[in-house]
Amino acid sequence: MTDTLKQAKANLTRFFAPWIVDLGLEAVAFDAAGGDFVLPENPRLVHGGGVICGQATASAADTASVVTLAALNGRFRMCTTVDLTTHFIRPLKPGPLDIRVEVLSNGRRMAYTRVEMKARSETKVAVTATSAFAYLED
Repeated sequence: MTDTLKQAKANLTRFFAPWIVDLGLEAVAFDAAGGDFVLPENPRLVHGGGVICGQATASAADTASVVTLAALNGRFRMCTTVDLTTHFIRPLKPGPLDIRVEVLSNGRRMAYTRVEMKARSETKVAVTATSAFAYLED
């Protein structure tokens, strides 16, 4: 495991609320443009309709974005979500989800990301999210 992945794992447990940690989000890889994650299968994220609930996917998108920004910055910078726009394109059956975060802009005060999420067994994107973050420190 690379140092960046080790730091991402540490950030996930150190900076986020316990219920976010309970999602089990896993960092897989980072590159100059963004990061890849897996949201493992978790029956607690499935609602009465038999699909993964939107709140879980929106939370995963937001969290993966913050962890990706930390990886690209080389350190965790305290930030707050200014905007999170999520589009639920198709339902997600229970199972692991692949998540890709692309950093669109990462400035001194603000950062912007785009997230795509799909079921591991599918090729079509099921959820997209765009986010804006304000850094609370320099």
